[in-house]
Amino acid sequence: MSSSDTMEKLVSLAKRRGYVFQSSEIYGGTGSVWDYGPLGIELKRNVKELWWSRMVHQRDDVEGLDAAILMHPRVWEASGHVEGFTDPLVECKACKKRFRQDTLADQACGRKPSVTPGEDAACELGEPRLFNLMFRTFMGPVEDAAHTIYLRPETAQGSYVNFLNVQTAARQKVPFGIAQIGKAFRNEITPGNFIFRTREFEQAEMQFFVEPGTDDEWFDRWLEERMAWHLSLGIREDRLRIHEHGPGELAHYAKKAVDIEYLFPFGWKELEGVHNRTDFDLRRHEEFSGKRLQYIDSGGGKRFLPYVVETAVGVDRTVLVLLTDAYREEEVEGEERVVLGLHPRVAPIKAAIFPLVKKDGLPEIAARLARELREAAIPSFYDESGSIGRRYRRQDEAGTPWCVTVDGQTAEDGTVTIRDRDSLEQVRIDASHLEGWIRERLR
Repeated sequence: MSSSDTMEKLVSLAKRRGYVFQSSEIYGGTGSVWDYGPLGIELKRNVKELWWSRMVHQRDDVEGLDAAILMHPRVWEASGHVEGFTDPLVECKACKKRFRQDTLADQACGRKPSVTPGEDAACELGEPRLFNLMFRTFMGPVEDAAHTIYLRPETAQGSYVNFLNVQTAARQKVPFGIAQIGKAFRNEITPGNFIFRTREFEQAEMQFFVEPGTDDEWFDRWLEERMAWHLSLGIREDRLRIHEHGPGELAHYAKKAVDIEYLFPFGWKELEGVHNRTDFDLRRHEEFSGKRLQYIDSGGGKRFLPYVVETAVGVDRTVLVLLTDAYREEEVEGEERVVLGLHPRVAPIKAAIFPLVKKDGLPEIAARLARELREAAIPSFYDESGSIGRRYRRQDEAGTPWCVTVDGQTAEDGTVTIRDRDSLEQVRIDASHLEGWIRERLR
């Protein structure tokens, strides 16, 4: 199956099963902006909650933060985004389509999709211009340069400007981290590949403040920790790799940078970045704000500007990785089935409850079981429509790990049948043990 076929099937399944919809679809859609449907938002919430639990709740050296999207414009001058957050842009004189000059080989001509921009006379490119990726707006009633403000292109700066606020309020000592999950916005010239590169996206970032000289050790520890987290989501290890940035790839603020990459249908691409940002950001904010951001060790009396080890993962990209990694087509008893083999911890629906037939009180028993699971905070789905085989197939596509069938024997002895999505094995247990059976496997 070609990479384009795989992505088309994945996009189709995502819409069909309520994972991801095109934003404003009834109006023709908004370019590279997506809405998460009933299952998609549950998958995304599960990713964020697992990240937050691992990063904040299970540690005593990382604190949470929710910084505002709108920040003082000087923040983005200090960070270098106003001056340097640009991509080289070229425009085709024939079709008027614009392309990033540094990724022409990955793009298609507006008139001839089989041709790379500038490859022949069908797509004559003009001179490159620098294009700033930040979205601008205005604060207040006057729309002029003095009232310009930006939608944040990253969440990290909120952690830097709040470094001393968090450190003082939480009574933390260096080393410690600040974690946050939030929306960011980039006016990308060439977004695409479904939810991989979008103009509105969500980041889960952690800035870990360390004493200079200990930064290399902490970098290695956080890289190992982040790789382990991705594997804990059930992502196949052979589809993950580490790519270290060479001297020509390093950002202006970075001493060292490593990408955790995933093998998408469209190639190896970044999933998460781990960066040694040195003291660049805190130093720049000291300079532009006039406020001292040095850390003072009350015990030893040392005073220094911390270095920062950053871990930054795209929440939407993680969702795409999970969907891509879980998607498979296989034949069962002469019939083809499509399966999302999502790890039970991230699956939006944990169990689907079916009455075998719509009589003999079976629907009432099944509906009660589904309600009891939901009340116990185990997302479940009740379905009595169609043959049992069709109901299985629908849940296989939705990624539900377990289907529970209520049948005639249930009325006699209180047992139900549980069918495993991946192995297709079936076990029979007492219905009163269903919640505990599921919880044990989620742990």
